[in-house]
Amino acid sequence: MSSIIQSHEVLERLYDLLYGLLELRDRLRQLGLEVLPGGLSDSITLGSVKVKTSFIAMLRRGVIMDVTSVEQAQIAEDAGAVGVMVLDKLPYDVRRSGGVARTADLKVIEEIMRNTSIPVSAKVRIGHFYEAVLLEEVGVDLIDESEVLTPVDEKHHINKWVFKTPFVNGARELCEALRRISEGASMIRSKGEAGTGNVAEAVRHFKEIYSAVRDLTAHAHDEEYLRDYARKCQVQHDLVLLTAKLGRVPVITYAAGGIATPADAALMMWLGADGVFVGSGIFKSKDPENRAKAIVLATSFWDNPEVVVEAQKMVSEKEAMLGIDVKTLKPEELLQVRGL
Repeated sequence: MSSIIQSHEVLERLYDLLYGLLELRDRLRQLGLEVLPGGLSDSITLGSVKVKTSFIAMLRRGVIMDVTSVEQAQIAEDAGAVGVMVLDKLPYDVRRSGGVARTADLKVIEEIMRNTSIPVSAKVRIGHFYEAVLLEEVGVDLIDESEVLTPVDEKHHINKWVFKTPFVNGARELCEALRRISEGASMIRSKGEAGTGNVAEAVRHFKEIYSAVRDLTAHAHDEEYLRDYARKCQVQHDLVLLTAKLGRVPVITYAAGGIATPADAALMMWLGADGVFVGSGIFKSKDPENRAKAIVLATSFWDNPEVVVEAQKMVSEKEAMLGIDVKTLKPEELLQVRGL
């Protein structure tokens, strides 16, 4: 228990530092002083690749939680989430209800933005350019072009380069991830199989992505191999070369799809994730407050088994969401195959 207390104390000190910096920023603005050091503000362009990827980099080792209301968003913020993703329905309910799943109510998004202080994101349908325009207009911090919603274009994704707001896209394997990055995605997540409470597909996708990365790194000096790989993926050679040199996906990569326990979150971090999205796993459980805190703790301190043990003890399997075995789903019921 002492490890949990120490972990929470670290988080509290970070919160105090963050809010102290925000208060200092506001005081400086009231005095008419530059918030950024001299000359630095001139070198930063709103919505530039540097700004978008730097913002996403701040979310490392964090948890972004799917929410449908202000109450859920406040639970997420109190638990230590680095952001929330606003939906009309949680993925589990999307799967069960059928019909057409669209972007969330803009009024709900704005209400959550007014009542929380962490980044607010929302999903758009694959290929739905104008849903993304609307979300940027209301001021969300991140847009997820998501297979959880009903795609409007099975062949083309949104051109994300024309937006100031950063985008996240899902991927099952490295070529798919690199295609989304070439379209302007600032962040990648595993697709997993959303709404199932079954992390197996997210595990499979992460292993496939990083198996391919290791293969590229092993051939980093083989120009012909890299060019062949770029042609296979239909992406720029420079992007493949960058991946090979970095030894990782070139942008922040979160795990998503079926994460329901602290152990699930820690496993995905161990596999190489930079953070996790948690959808139905929290708010379809019977203990959302404790589960949210426990998953944040396990994600932040995944490399400390003692802390993860304490986080796992904070939840009960009896209170977890009832999961779905992916093997029982029909091919047309799989969300992960949308938008390749």
